[in-house]
Amino acid sequence: MQPWDTGIVPPIRKLLVANRGEIAIRVFRAAYELDIETVAVYTWEDRSSLHRLKADEAYQIGDVGRPLQPYLDISAIIGAAAESGADAVHPGYGFLSENPDLASACADAGLTFVGPPPEVLRLCGNKMRAQAAAAAAGLPVLKQSSEVTADTAMEAAAAIGFPLFVKAAARPCGALGAAGRAVAGDQAKLVAIVTNGATNARGGRGPHSSFTTA
Repeated sequence: MQPWDTGIVPPIRKLLVANRGEIAIRVFRAAYELDIETVAVYTWEDRSSLHRLKADEAYQIGDVGRPLQPYLDISAIIGAAAESGADAVHPGYGFLSENPDLASACADAGLTFVGPPPEVLRLCGNKMRAQAAAAAAGLPVLKQSSEVTADTAMEAAAAIGFPLFVKAAARPCGALGAAGRAVAGDQAKLVAIVTNGATNARGGRGPHSSFTTA
């Protein structure tokens, strides 16, 4: 049974922040005000970073020459938490903050994950599933299609009408831009967005499940 199953979260005495820079420092500041010890993780390239110095303890993760990738290494984060004796992990934002695997790994290691439980992260990590869950709960939602391809996009557009948003179901990728969405004002633009998104995804730039919404 996990803490969120009982509604009782054990008190946090030592908090590891799985992030860097200003994001980590802000969490450290809040922890200090709550009399919680803090633990930083840092890469070799971040060895002089202020967030390393602001924490009560700091542990290097990853190898030289990989300045950011170690912050995405769940096993390294859990290992640092175990080595430091931390009883909780705060992901900050970005990096692993929306990754259900980190939340699950924390639970398996007996650590409190400061964030939603894994099943919520998995649900909300896919916009189509999240909107379907909201609709099932009786919340008002925008009209949307199911997953579309270049072949089925026109049918979806006919049901919703132009202009419309094309959104990535999961992480942003390809032609959908940094926000994971793009506006299609006509049929040609819609087909181009969906086609380019799928092409870029096949080239290794992320998932290409897309849907349309008003």
